[in-house]
Amino acid sequence: MIWTLLRIGLINMRRDRVVQALTFVLPIMFFSIFAFVFGDQRNPATRKVQVAVVDEDRSEFSTAIVKALQAEGGLRVRLVADAEDADRTLDREGAETLVKKGAVPVAVVLPKGLGAHPAFWPSDSQTTQPKVLLLADVSDPVAPQMVLGLLQKVSFTASPRSFASEGMAMFEKYAGPLTPAQQKSKEEMLKRISPTSADSGGVNSGGAALGLATEVVNVMEPGKGDAATISFYAAGIGVMFLLFSCAGAGGTLLEEEEAGTLGRLLSSRAGMRGVLAGKWLFLVLMGIVQLTVMFTWGAVMFGLPLASHLPGFFVMTVFTAAAASGFGLLLATISRSRQQLSGLSTIVILAMSALGGSMFPRFLMSETMQKVGLVTFNAWALDGYLKVFWREAPLLSLWPEVGVLTCLTVVFMLGARRFARRWETL
Repeated sequence: MIWTLLRIGLINMRRDRVVQALTFVLPIMFFSIFAFVFGDQRNPATRKVQVAVVDEDRSEFSTAIVKALQAEGGLRVRLVADAEDADRTLDREGAETLVKKGAVPVAVVLPKGLGAHPAFWPSDSQTTQPKVLLLADVSDPVAPQMVLGLLQKVSFTASPRSFASEGMAMFEKYAGPLTPAQQKSKEEMLKRISPTSADSGGVNSGGAALGLATEVVNVMEPGKGDAATISFYAAGIGVMFLLFSCAGAGGTLLEEEEAGTLGRLLSSRAGMRGVLAGKWLFLVLMGIVQLTVMFTWGAVMFGLPLASHLPGFFVMTVFTAAAASGFGLLLATISRSRQQLSGLSTIVILAMSALGGSMFPRFLMSETMQKVGLVTFNAWALDGYLKVFWREAPLLSLWPEVGVLTCLTVVFMLGARRFARRWETL
């Protein structure tokens, strides 16, 4: 009897492709996605951080720093304000604008006077070296720290004579004067090091730590880091569950088919187009309410600034709900039963949410994975919400996200209409 039940179970699994996918395909898919995202984080080539660099000093020292940053495999350095105008170099204001718009997560400003006072070693007196500024978008906590570490690294190689000279001076300060033989060795060592015009031979007169004096500046509004995090999770979780809700509600088509109601609707004046349009409109209204409840809860409980961003929120919510509703109807018309719809929607929506950024930020992914994520509905919806709540972008700047979501809505509805033809032939 046991072997008979076992054989029946195997036969049922072999016939049910959805169960096979949930059992074998979905775990492998998630494992692969997470492995691609987090499995090779030690390799700097997995994710290149885009950084804008402004050289206000124009000294040999600052030029050497810029070239060293360009040679780093983990960075993609941008020196011009517009890719189409290579002659127009970035200034401080332009770099800050790029960070605020989200074009780059961090910008490095090498101030005037940097090459005249290279300083690497800590000292008790105040430094005369101007600070290098890192203009950062704190919604990405990884990029500023990575750029800061690489900046300190390349600064040591940009002026090797100053670095060695200051190191020997610090040694003399704490260990006592050098003997004649040690002084001769020091001079011979310095002669072997390639000089630069930035080498002053002086001693660092300040700085609290080894390396260039730096300051990380949050160019976004102070205290908005929490709002960015809350808006990301509100959008990410809201969009993911909106897809599940629309897929589940779209399944009423399958229930009406089983009950015979769908046939009577099709024989009425509405026809299949009218039925799909009515279902889609209901799902859109349901999606708007669902996202509004999610963001209202975030505003009441976690301080999400919803009231000051209502126009942008309304635009993104309407177009997001429209595309999600079309997607739900497409899944419903493809499926042959409620059980098949449940399994199919689980596989597809979870995969889209992982790739599209609903589960973890896309900026943690490699460049390749970020581009792959753009094929998902989630990525465009989340980017639009972050533009509204974090970057406070004007409504006109939402046109890429709105345009893509509109195209997706049309594609989903055309697909749903195509697969719904099978009911018209019954």
